[in-house]
Amino acid sequence: MSVDGEVRQLRTEADEPGWEVDPDGEWGVAVIATVGRQLKLRREAVGMRAGDFGKAVGYGEDLVYKIEGGKRIPRPEYLERADEVLGAGGLLAAMKEDVAKVRYPKKVRDLAQMEARAVEIGVYENSNIAGLLQTEEHMRALFGVWLPAYSDEETERMVAARMARRSVFERSPAPTLSFVQEEATLRRPTGGRMVWRRQLERLLELGELRGVSIQVMPTDVEEHFGTGGSIEVLKFSDGTAVGRSEGAFNGRPVTDPKQIRILDLRYSMIRAQALTPRESRAFIEQRLGET
Repeated sequence: MSVDGEVRQLRTEADEPGWEVDPDGEWGVAVIATVGRQLKLRREAVGMRAGDFGKAVGYGEDLVYKIEGGKRIPRPEYLERADEVLGAGGLLAAMKEDVAKVRYPKKVRDLAQMEARAVEIGVYENSNIAGLLQTEEHMRALFGVWLPAYSDEETERMVAARMARRSVFERSPAPTLSFVQEEATLRRPTGGRMVWRRQLERLLELGELRGVSIQVMPTDVEEHFGTGGSIEVLKFSDGTAVGRSEGAFNGRPVTDPKQIRILDLRYSMIRAQALTPRESRAFIEQRLGET
């Protein structure tokens, strides 16, 4: 197809890695199937063939069929363009909200939903920079060294999911967020010098936000309460909470008040052992200067 005399390349699956349907999320599969069916019905109602419709929206015919068949997740731009081409009066574009809710793997959606409701989030990390604190480039570098290797599609999907979770910093009213990073996680320049510099700068930027606390756990602490692994505790306005730790309760999420108290106690002790936020900022600034 040509636009203003220029040939426009139609998009294919290879152009959109990370937009596959997660087979483990039954609700997500159902939503995407419903959206695809509505797209197909609207296209057929106006008498437009899939190939012609694809050219109009800039997509290959095969990809149109896969979206309509519930095999691929439509991008927001696809739904907007489809709405215009098919004269749907905003009905197709409105489905962007439904698609956004199921865009990511189920376990990530569940975590994002809990983070969106939490009034307080506490995270201790001893192996990597906490996911909420990572830059996009650092995320890609971390996924890039995983073995067995992730496919490009899996990497794009996970990066997009983790980036979406960062909206927690933009909430109003904002939750209270505290992070404790093991010193070792701030000395491993995964991704190379420039990627690592940007990551350290990101930590300093986030540390300036109201309600955000970032602390560093020194390696030379003798009696360390975080040797059991990472900890995450999310507390909600109704007094309930959910927590998870690598070294407790088989690593599964827990909601029982007694188990939450154990994780909360460990996290509180870790925060008490760590450098203060001011000392931690000075440490990160020093690392940045050395990088």
